[in-house]
Amino acid sequence: MKELEQLAQLAEKQWHRFGHETPLDSLLITREETPSGYIHAVYRPSLCVVLQGAKISTLGNASFHYGAGQCLMAQVSVPVTAQIVEASAQLPYLAFSLSFDPVIVTDLLVDHAASLDKLPVVPALQADTLPSNLFDPLNRLLALLDEPTDLPVLAPLIIKELIWRLLSSSFADALRQIGLRETHTARIGQVTAWLRENYQETVTVAALAEIANMSVASFHRHFKSVTQMSPVQFQKQIRLQEARKLLLSHQEVAVVGYQVGYESPSQFSRDYRRLFGAPPGKDKAILRSSLAVESVG
Repeated sequence: MKELEQLAQLAEKQWHRFGHETPLDSLLITREETPSGYIHAVYRPSLCVVLQGAKISTLGNASFHYGAGQCLMAQVSVPVTAQIVEASAQLPYLAFSLSFDPVIVTDLLVDHAASLDKLPVVPALQADTLPSNLFDPLNRLLALLDEPTDLPVLAPLIIKELIWRLLSSSFADALRQIGLRETHTARIGQVTAWLRENYQETVTVAALAEIANMSVASFHRHFKSVTQMSPVQFQKQIRLQEARKLLLSHQEVAVVGYQVGYESPSQFSRDYRRLFGAPPGKDKAILRSSLAVESVG
């Protein structure tokens, strides 16, 4: 597809100029020449567009395979295990993600009240083909990175256009959840955001249900429907991902478990090994060795 190739060429150019982080905080570009191992990350509310190669993202028991010309919508912050499965030096994996400001989504919904009908509870992630009417605004947005004077003025207008077009696509229900605070999914999103910020806290399901303004039974049901995991499993994944970051920043294994909220070192080690495939000390050595090789190369 010519439009996809043009967008890929522009993204490649901007990646070589800026790298992963672009001058637009909400826009990140990824380029890899080899398939990856498992990547553990927390997806923010955003749209990820794949231009070349392919990736698999797993949330709980649900897996999403999306390749060139497809995209993944994340409507709430969730811990995900991902893997780049198609990439080569000749045809690198190339993608970008654009996060959404809930305020812009809300403004568009309020201005068009017909969009405020009762919404279904939808999963946190959804994959589909990139809508054809997004190619033009996405090209303009990537090209705008070359215009630092125009960027702060025009980028919000283009992003608003992208959101408006997405509200008429298969991603409409998911996107609405980002802007409407009183839907069940949006309430779950408030809780996942709280858990990200307070992952080390000891908290009960009842307390989380209160944050969501739901009964315990309703909260537990909707939380699992959206995130594909229980609140306890969700918090555990957040804690373990934060623990891995602390280990990479030279924190001692003996204290990291306590720092992220674990009271039992043995339980921390078991959970860590179950998620990452090796106990904390060994995984730390593997990661640091890998980073050393990359820096030498």
